[in-house]
Amino acid sequence: MKRPRVLLADDHKIVVEGLTKLLAPTCDLVGTFENGRELVQAVKQLQPDVAVVDISMPLLNGIDAVAQLKKAKVKTKIIFLTMHPDITYATRALEAGASGYILKQSAPSELFEAIREVLKGRVYVTSMIAKDLLQSLMQKTAHSGKLTELTPRQREVLQLVAEGHSAKEIASVLKISPRTVEFHKHSIAEKLNLDSQAQLVQYAIKHGLVST
Repeated sequence: MKRPRVLLADDHKIVVEGLTKLLAPTCDLVGTFENGRELVQAVKQLQPDVAVVDISMPLLNGIDAVAQLKKAKVKTKIIFLTMHPDITYATRALEAGASGYILKQSAPSELFEAIREVLKGRVYVTSMIAKDLLQSLMQKTAHSGKLTELTPRQREVLQLVAEGHSAKEIASVLKISPRTVEFHKHSIAEKLNLDSQAQLVQYAIKHGLVST
């Protein structure tokens, strides 16, 4: 059987090293990356069979990175390997285009099972949250609040603001003007009905755009 080509994206080196040792005997590892922007570029260039991705990453979180990749119509299957058991995260991940969602406290065998399943064109969700996720989806419960009202660009700006980047730094990352950054910040605050940068940061952390 052909060895799957796998890419890893996680900003914790100890996690990446552990996953590398775990997957190396059965998979061809094509690269490891530490932020969502690197992930998007690498998947487009390397076109792995599977990308194992964390949610909380700097510069661009995993969920918004995957949404960009799906918009670009990449064929790579995405599996989220995350510490977040919250149904909100899982729902957003699947809606963004992920094929798998497992937890870092899962047994190693579950990662291998997830890889096998997504390569068959199936969706794999860890049994730890599968029942609750199915119930949530059937009830069509809205967990994300006003986050869905933000455009992809506004979510990018919100994450970078929450990470402590200045308007000039954000403008450089997104290749837009600082004035445009300030416009986005104002629009975000209005949509979310927030009055300060501190509230923007708290909102971003609460909704998984950045980690604590």
